[in-house]
Amino acid sequence: MTAKPNAVRDLVDADRELALLRELIQAASSGPGVEPLAEAAARMITTATATDVCFVHVLDDTERSLTLTGATPPFDSEVGKIRLPLGQGISGWVASHREPVVIIHDKESDPRYKPFESLRGSDFTSMVSVPMETDPGGLVGVLNVHTVARREFADRDVELLLVIGRLIAGAMHQARMHRQLVARDRAHENFVEQVIQAQELERRRLAGDIHDGISQRLVTLSYRLDAASRAVVGDSATAAEQLALARELVDLTLGEARAAINGLRPPVLDDLGLTGGLASLARSIPAVDVDVVLADARLPDHIEIALYRIAQECLQNVVKHSRATNAKLTFSMGDDQVRLEIVDNGIGFDTFEHPLGGDEMGGYGLLSMAERAEIVGGRLNIRSRPGSGTAVTATIPLPSTATS
Repeated sequence: MTAKPNAVRDLVDADRELALLRELIQAASSGPGVEPLAEAAARMITTATATDVCFVHVLDDTERSLTLTGATPPFDSEVGKIRLPLGQGISGWVASHREPVVIIHDKESDPRYKPFESLRGSDFTSMVSVPMETDPGGLVGVLNVHTVARREFADRDVELLLVIGRLIAGAMHQARMHRQLVARDRAHENFVEQVIQAQELERRRLAGDIHDGISQRLVTLSYRLDAASRAVVGDSATAAEQLALARELVDLTLGEARAAINGLRPPVLDDLGLTGGLASLARSIPAVDVDVVLADARLPDHIEIALYRIAQECLQNVVKHSRATNAKLTFSMGDDQVRLEIVDNGIGFDTFEHPLGGDEMGGYGLLSMAERAEIVGGRLNIRSRPGSGTAVTATIPLPSTATS
């Protein structure tokens, strides 16, 4: 029995459509990028539908305009440059009304038509424009195909493009959501960095004010008291006693002012940088020998401060609580993160019985260290058990602008 020509054509079309759907599914599974998916879809659709060009317009995040996101050559160079408000042009009308449009010829006479010189719209005779929709996300964009020669697009052609549009829309909706989440995370990271930088600028200003004002006056007052003590006459014993008390008060106040300066902004970071600051910190620890292995690197201020404060708190814990005789401080830098680790040979503790922030930890400051790491996007890990010492590791991701 001989097959009818139409039946053979339908069989070929069905095979072609199945091949197209397989390619689209593969493209949709390849990654979260909106633009690569739109570009792949435009190329596949043109081949499968025997049309001359395909344009994929995607609804932007404001949901008020369409952006050309995918196109077949030579129009791929216009991707990202063509924007169309909803309601304007054929694509804008389709996006607003969620209905397909088929134009067989003379599209310039259609009042909805809006030409784009860079897309050479006058070269094309027939076109189909369909909405790309998905159930969870609604309208995602508009899919257009064009032919130079006049073509009678059948209902079946339109239905195929609608099916393709729905398939692409689902994957593209996920890609858009992923892009928005990445942008939101990046904005949050930038916000945190700006907040920390603002805090540190204010702390640096206050530290400077205390150093240049209160501290200098106290130093001058101390010199004058010494001079007065040497020059006193009359009841020298009483005067000397009062001057000695005043001198003691000046020393205490000066010590508090210097401690406040160091608390607001570690001066050692400005003088020596993070590597030098950590080395200096290790040398200042009493009763514990601290070995250091330090990478020579400069990082953004907010990360350097966080790492220095974590090391400072951790080494204070070693002195106060661990009964350790030796510790090792390691600072290393990888391609995308920095790592600070302090390991001691002290008595250790049970991390299950004494979690971060537990009251029974009695001033260990573990929660404070963890918060310092988290606020710059990092994490703190503590490994310890009774009799086996403690290892504290802070891992912080590097921003793309960080340099070694």
